Amino acid sequence: MRPQILFPLFTDIASLKGIGSKFEKLIIKLCGPKTVDILWHLPYSLIDRTYIPTIAQAQEGKIASLSVRVVEHFPQKTKKQPYRILVEDDSGQMIINFFKVYGDSIAKNLPVGATRFISGKIESFNGMKQMTHPDYIVRPEDAQKIIGIEPVYPLTAGVSNKMLGKLAREALARVPDFPEWLEPNFQKTHNFPSFRSALLQAHFPKSLADIEPNSLHKKRLAYDELLANQLALALVRQKVRKQVGRSLKGDGHLRQKVLADLPFSLTNAQKRVLDEISADMESSYKMLRLLQGDVGSGKTIVALLTMLNAVECGAQAAIMAPTEILAKQHLETIKPLCDKLEVRAELLTGRVKGKSRKLILEDLADGKIDILIGTHALFVDDVAFKDLACIVVDEQHRFGVQQRLALSNKGNNADILVMTATPIPRTLVLTAYGDMEYSKIDEVPAGRKPVDTRVLPLSKLQDVVAGLKRKLDSGCRAYWVCPLVEESEKTDLAAAEERFQSLQKLFGNKVGMVHGRMKETEKDAIMEKFKSGEITLLVATTVIEVGVNVPEATLMIIEQAERFGLAQLHQLRGRIKRGFQASNCLLLYGYPLSDTSRSRLDIMRKTEDGFEIAEKDLELRGGGELLGNRQSGFSEFKIADMSLHKDLLYTANKDAKMIVETDCSLTTPRGQALRILLYLFEQDDAVRTYLAG
Repeated sequence: MRPQILFPLFTDIASLKGIGSKFEKLIIKLCGPKTVDILWHLPYSLIDRTYIPTIAQAQEGKIASLSVRVVEHFPQKTKKQPYRILVEDDSGQMIINFFKVYGDSIAKNLPVGATRFISGKIESFNGMKQMTHPDYIVRPEDAQKIIGIEPVYPLTAGVSNKMLGKLAREALARVPDFPEWLEPNFQKTHNFPSFRSALLQAHFPKSLADIEPNSLHKKRLAYDELLANQLALALVRQKVRKQVGRSLKGDGHLRQKVLADLPFSLTNAQKRVLDEISADMESSYKMLRLLQGDVGSGKTIVALLTMLNAVECGAQAAIMAPTEILAKQHLETIKPLCDKLEVRAELLTGRVKGKSRKLILEDLADGKIDILIGTHALFVDDVAFKDLACIVVDEQHRFGVQQRLALSNKGNNADILVMTATPIPRTLVLTAYGDMEYSKIDEVPAGRKPVDTRVLPLSKLQDVVAGLKRKLDSGCRAYWVCPLVEESEKTDLAAAEERFQSLQKLFGNKVGMVHGRMKETEKDAIMEKFKSGEITLLVATTVIEVGVNVPEATLMIIEQAERFGLAQLHQLRGRIKRGFQASNCLLLYGYPLSDTSRSRLDIMRKTEDGFEIAEKDLELRGGGELLGNRQSGFSEFKIADMSLHKDLLYTANKDAKMIVETDCSLTTPRGQALRILLYLFEQDDAVRTYLAG
């Protein structure tokens, strides 16, 4: 249950005064549906209204607050003309302009002869000072209400800064003095204010320095948010660690046969990771481990050896891929090795229907299938295993903490290994996968040649096509990748189809095309033709980004490479690192190039280290989005910024571990305060999952 002290902050946003049904939807879209959401919607700039000159002194271009007398009204003659009002003080005269006029409100608000206090930007027209649509018009006795520093909030059409400031003040009035959840010495060392003071300072900045993300109060709030995130994950991790599993320690007879049959030796990194996984599987608790390995580092063989450990113990294993293409690819890699061992591996996707599906489900329930490969269709209700002991999840970015917990309940206390070829920066490992143990394959198999990456302007397109012809004539296969972004999907798709048609004119039926709008069956058919060599040039949008394995493809051309994220470019380039031949990647860019795009392409040219690229990507993007896809497991932080607050994250991570070790039920006075923190930052799932048992 949410602590009672938080009830006023978790009311609907409509409970704040002044939000009618007209504005409610706009505010919800901008900030969120609850009162607490207004608290996290912080100002990004400020307006100084302390400049109070006379009309004669008022400087053009500055925000000025003036006391004026109303002299005369000049109503609009046509709709295009402004409604003008002449005002004066003892030093001179100026004009106030209104382009939007509502009934007789101007006449009521600014009657001739009245004195008013106005604030807005000073402009000049035909030698006369003027102010268009003043931000404020108040009676002289209310002047003090607007003189001062005014925060400027991020806005949306239909919501004014004045309205948002009013709502923020009302929401802040509901914030109580919470019991302190920070460790006293830590708070003292960092000179952090209380949570409430920090929030007030963030909403009412006194100077531009107060707006900065590294101001003391902003750092305090960022730390609170990061601590809530890390503590929630630490609690879930503790729960997972305590979940009774089963000890899986096979005798190694199947694994030894596979290793003897491989045409290569495992790298030291693969051996180390397998030792870590074996230790997890042998323990009497459930395994929940993230395996991160760069493109081509050999994760599939690690997955197979992990699953064979379960099979050696007489149990079943499953591997789940995000797409049918990838599931099939796993089958092609795993099945020949399993057949030699007389281990039965089968494929189950949404497309397996009727009699075939019925037979697979029956054999699965009878324990006749040892390893099942498929998509998320593996985990629908009618799929029943006889004894599922090990689950491998491949490339599942949209796979949050709660889904991981639900998945582990599908098997008989099954161990879970989540694999990704997407290099994840350390900060995101902590914030998105902090509930899991972590392994990393940071070594590429011997004999893999580096990719020669070059950056060229699109103006060199003819030279590129001539080079492509030479490559295809020599028997090479190639990818030509076109950008496809949601916001401009129609025009992007048209451009990709145009490129396909122009290449088809040159290379005939040797050119194929795949994009995300095609049916799975169509995509699969074209991919099969590319894999068999019937097609030698594949024009594609980023549907080929993850996992497709065509070792014969050694050339990749990425058009408008500046429009791709760094990690995305790295993933794409990984498609031509599947074999042991030298390969080339051409990054074609259009003008003008921004500094960020230039840096991105430069990094791609200089390094193939996915982990280094991931860190650079985070720096360049500021942590908002990674990989071109939103990471649903990764909290989109409201205040913390991963490009600036890494140190705070590492400290919060240590603090959370210490809390879980010393007060895992959160029953001490600090523990009780931390419960409030978890609910304040809406980490309810962690509280329910762990603290509710």
